[in-house]
Amino acid sequence: MTKKTNSPDFKAMAELRYQIRRFLRFSENAAREAGVEPQQHQLLLAVRGLPDDLKPTIGALAERMQLQHHSTVELVDRLVERGFLCRLRATDDRRKVLVKLTHDGEQFLKKLSLHHLQELQSTGPKFVKILERLIGNAGLAVAETDKSRTSLPPAANKLRKETRHG
Repeated sequence: MTKKTNSPDFKAMAELRYQIRRFLRFSENAAREAGVEPQQHQLLLAVRGLPDDLKPTIGALAERMQLQHHSTVELVDRLVERGFLCRLRATDDRRKVLVKLTHDGEQFLKKLSLHHLQELQSTGPKFVKILERLIGNAGLAVAETDKSRTSLPPAANKLRKETRHG
């Protein structure tokens, strides 16, 4: 009788990454077909879907997009030119600039998001199944996971620490 070792479910992890990548490719293509770059669509979605406790500042949007501040400014500039976003001054601190969707931006995002929801209705059950498989296998020995952290590449340990803040 062979002893089962605690190890990651590589097939499920690979399948999850594959399904994520397929959805991202769908999203990128849908954005381009609608006439915007994928990051522009993502920024519109980030503005509209920002948590209530965050203000739509360039800094907050840069964090949500995982972009540098100046890259986010460029994206905002392009979307302001398109008439999808506008800039406003914060009422509590006139030095702060806030970003807001315009009516045209709202309508554009709604149409594109409905298209995305249709795709998610099709692919969503696969995501759920894979995640349940991975989470169900998450009962791997925590001690073993803690031991393996020391053998991770430095970048992986850094990322793990950075993502623990919330």
